[in-house]
Amino acid sequence: MLRHLLRRVLLALPALWLVLTLVFLLIHIVPGDPAEQMLGEGAAPGEIAGLRHGLGLDQPLHVQYGRYLRQLARGDLGESLRFHAPVRKILLERYPATLALAFWALLVCAAIAIPAGVLAAHRRGRGADRAVGVFTLLGLAVPNFALGPLLILLFSVVLGLLPVSGRSGAGSYVLPAATLGAALAAILARMVRGAMLEELSSDYVRTARAKGLSEGAVLFRHAFRNALIPVITILGLQFGTLLAGAIVTESIFAWPGIGRLTVQAIAARDYPLLQGSILLISISYVMVNLLTDVVYAVVDPRVRLQ
Repeated sequence: MLRHLLRRVLLALPALWLVLTLVFLLIHIVPGDPAEQMLGEGAAPGEIAGLRHGLGLDQPLHVQYGRYLRQLARGDLGESLRFHAPVRKILLERYPATLALAFWALLVCAAIAIPAGVLAAHRRGRGADRAVGVFTLLGLAVPNFALGPLLILLFSVVLGLLPVSGRSGAGSYVLPAATLGAALAAILARMVRGAMLEELSSDYVRTARAKGLSEGAVLFRHAFRNALIPVITILGLQFGTLLAGAIVTESIFAWPGIGRLTVQAIAARDYPLLQGSILLISISYVMVNLLTDVVYAVVDPRVRLQ
């Protein structure tokens, strides 16, 4: 098992390097001068040129890339051009907010999707199955940038039950977590339904029913446990997607996380901060996949034998 995890880590290193290289090249291709944005439109050309030289932005692209890789090897992510603070410090301050939001969004997703998928499989072809199908269709059809403002309008503006934006208590998690978890719940519900249908048609399920076990025991103790492997796969991938894809939701709710920080870095042409944010998101995605492999071995002993 340990050898398998080490092999996965080694295979992930080239992917991380490729992501960093592509981000480095793309942000330097995008029009805009960070020195000019920092000094303002009224700055003299000499001041802009001096700041570009001080930041090393006047050097050839390959020189800047080599300097960035050397800093990264030392664990130095550079200094933010906008906040004038070490990138590592900024990321450590913002990352817990994104991690907490992704965790609660995943709980919302699982709390909705798993019971809905099991119910749809158990009531295949009946009203409950069709209702879950309509829910999953709506969840997939309504994007985050539309669902978020609708939830704000209903629960914050009209009903006044929840805060509009920011991170100020448990109530502030509800709307962004629901916005993030809704579309993913639709995907997971369909996956749970398909996995459960396959297991419910197995011989061991018919044997369990013939022994007189209750329907709840058949569904959850036997069928659902064997259907967990594809469900865990989707949950692991979705958690990585939540960490990487919370940019729109964090912007809508003014959430002080990595997603909103990435948008701010793009707008300010803050190269070190943007590269640090992408690196943190990529590492998080890889770590979630490794954790998913570990959970495989806990749930299914056959994985440990392999």
